[in-house]
Amino acid sequence: MSGLKRFLLLSGIAIAIAPLVAAPVDIKLATLAPANTTWHKALLDMGSTWSKETQGRVTLTVFPGGVQGEELTTIRKMRPGIETLHAAFLTAAGLSELDEAFNVFAMPFFLESDEEALAVEKKLTPLVEQKLHAKGFHFLSWGTGGWVQIFSKRPLRTLADVKAAKLFTTKGDDKWLQWYVANGFHPVALLPADIPAQLKLTTGLIDTAPNPPYLALSLQIFRDAKYMLNLHIAPLTGALIMSNTAWNRIAPEDRAKVTAAAQALEKRVRAEAPVQDAESVKQMAARGLQVITLDAQAAAEFRTAANQLMGTMRGGMVPADVYDMAVQARDEFRKAKGK
Repeated sequence: MSGLKRFLLLSGIAIAIAPLVAAPVDIKLATLAPANTTWHKALLDMGSTWSKETQGRVTLTVFPGGVQGEELTTIRKMRPGIETLHAAFLTAAGLSELDEAFNVFAMPFFLESDEEALAVEKKLTPLVEQKLHAKGFHFLSWGTGGWVQIFSKRPLRTLADVKAAKLFTTKGDDKWLQWYVANGFHPVALLPADIPAQLKLTTGLIDTAPNPPYLALSLQIFRDAKYMLNLHIAPLTGALIMSNTAWNRIAPEDRAKVTAAAQALEKRVRAEAPVQDAESVKQMAARGLQVITLDAQAAAEFRTAANQLMGTMRGGMVPADVYDMAVQARDEFRKAKGK
């Protein structure tokens, strides 16, 4: 065989097998987490790890601060046939648009500590993975934004006080709005961006806004809502997910590397969030925030009243099987700790 024929033959083989070589995968990820925050930086570092560990076969582009729209919009952009986004770091509120199982993490006063939240997440992870996969999404890791606290324009010390307040709730989540009304609260549905302006008004639509301390500091809402009830309302649980379509484009040998980096992100934000919360409260207190800490009896009475509300969520806001699993995991953890 002449050199020319051999060259042409080898070239033909190379062209034939070229489509079989996996092309680089650039994952476009959206999140509401503001730019330059703990969560944004952790996502960027995760992307760097993906690129390094896969030798550039998997890269990440992050769109922070809701520039791609609200979380429901983000989910739609990940759907097959659209796919302008491939992944998202979503809050429980956004995740509940995919499955109401995630509402369990938003139940007020259901969980009291990071350790309890972790125990419930661990128990529910296999079920959550199955539910998401069936709906076209791959679960990568959990995340947290700290604990939601109640910031208000007047002191709140009892559940009755909270019920009487003009309470912010997220616009568009009609089931939560209905639940609040049915249980004696006075919710006002607004966009999160509306919170600071409404609190500044003497006759604003709201006078109370649940928020993690870090966001309360970032948005400066503590300047108008000068009181914080020092009780954990609910963890700001989140999760990192990817569309099944995008996940399937990643070479099998790279998937473990992508997952390991996502789990490292989870570990990082779990460690940083409590420190961030504490520092934010410290800074706000130095600028006039008044932290209301209940004595043991008042706190117990508050939680007893709140726990009576939780049963109303079973089978409605939260699927019954998920609710039962979560309660079991929480109570087993408390029993092990002697609570």
